[in-house]
Amino acid sequence: MGVTIDQLIDILQFHLQTRLSAGGLVACWQRLADVLAPWYEQIAREAKSSAHLHADETGWRVQGQTCWLWCFANGQVCYYMIDRCRGSPAARKFFGEAFEGILLHDFWRAYESIDVADRQYCLVHLLRELEKVDEQRAARRRHGRRLAHLRQNPAATDPRRHPSAQRPDFSPQRYATRIPRLTLRLDALVRNVLDHAAAGQPVDRDALRLCKRLRRTADHIFTFLDHPAIPFENNFAERMIRPAVILRKNSQSNRSDRGATTQAVLASVYRTLKLRGHDPLHTLETALRTCVQTGQLPPLPDTIAADG
Repeated sequence: MGVTIDQLIDILQFHLQTRLSAGGLVACWQRLADVLAPWYEQIAREAKSSAHLHADETGWRVQGQTCWLWCFANGQVCYYMIDRCRGSPAARKFFGEAFEGILLHDFWRAYESIDVADRQYCLVHLLRELEKVDEQRAARRRHGRRLAHLRQNPAATDPRRHPSAQRPDFSPQRYATRIPRLTLRLDALVRNVLDHAAAGQPVDRDALRLCKRLRRTADHIFTFLDHPAIPFENNFAERMIRPAVILRKNSQSNRSDRGATTQAVLASVYRTLKLRGHDPLHTLETALRTCVQTGQLPPLPDTIAADG
């Protein structure tokens, strides 16, 4: 609901005439998380075995200490993990050493520590930075203008102008000759800036920084053209992480490690059930009744078919 514990207690006491303390409410959540732990583990397994996965992270607090809430999601699962590390150890903690699908993420280098079948860097992040360079630097430096040209060139970087975004008949086979040319043009533009910098000629520092990034990531800028089923941006992960950001403003995150674990489990289960078309509250009530009657939690529900 995005409200604080004190507000929840007020709602329960005033509207439902139910007396409950903050400690009692937290204890209920913790017991519920313990019961739902098998679902949480199943969500992690399904995420790590999926064909493609979005990844993102945001700042979090546990016992007043800086931590990070990681989100790994696609159309079927959403897995949250709260960890004290934002670097590659946290990414490897979730994935292990490799991910056999396509990983979609921003340019944070921690994700590059994971061996993946393929990856797609978020082009929206890149376009935002190119626009920033265009606004701040292009008028002053020649190579700033070159990078601005890179942003404005629809055949180079703007996915909104690519065939896959405009043509319903797009396929990698149909455009097999055009896709490699995009990479070649991008490489040429980047190499031009880097060669001038290597020769000691003045180069805009932002243009140089972004060109070094593009040189490192160029092989995974246009992955979406080879795999039309995946998007060119990482907006899905950002949408999945937004509820946690709203909650962070109200609750100031977690006060204990167990609270962080409870938060991750309940949020993962709730969001996954929503993605699969279920009413989370009704589904959890039914699952808990089954668990009480049989002593065993039922399987995590599958996605509801489009026809009901």
